[in-house]
Amino acid sequence: MKRPLILTLIASLFALASFAQNKPLKALETAKIKTPNVLCEDCKKRLTTYLDRYDGIQSTVVNFRKGEVTVKYWTDRIDIEQIKTAIANAGYDADDVPAEESAYKRLPKTCKKAEDGGGHPKPKETPVTPVVE
Repeated sequence: MKRPLILTLIASLFALASFAQNKPLKALETAKIKTPNVLCEDCKKRLTTYLDRYDGIQSTVVNFRKGEVTVKYWTDRIDIEQIKTAIANAGYDADDVPAEESAYKRLPKTCKKAEDGGGHPKPKETPVTPVVE
C-alpha cells in the first residue's frame, strides 16, 4: 500500500518539475536617443503621442532643448532599434537612423528643418569665451 503511494508522489513531483519554466526576467531599461530635429513643443507632443502607441514603451520624455528623447522600455517586448525605427517613421532623425522621407514630408512646416524651408533655425553654437586672468 505504501509503495504505490510513494511511487505516485514521486511521479507527481517529476511531472511538476517538468512543467516549471525558466522565464527570462523582464527588464526595464532606459535609453537616451539623440533627436536633433525635434526642436519645439509641437514636435514633442507629436513624438510622444506616436511612441505611446507602441507596446513595451513604459514612458517617453522628450527634451527638445537638448535634442534628445529618454525612453523607458521593457526589453522582452521591444528593443532599442525598433524604438529608433519608430522615431524615424514619425519623421524625425534618431541617432544614426535618418527620418523616413515620406513621414518627414507630412510634418507641418514649423516642424521641418530650416534648410528644408521649415520653422526651425539651426541650433546656435555657444561661443567659447576665453578666461582672462
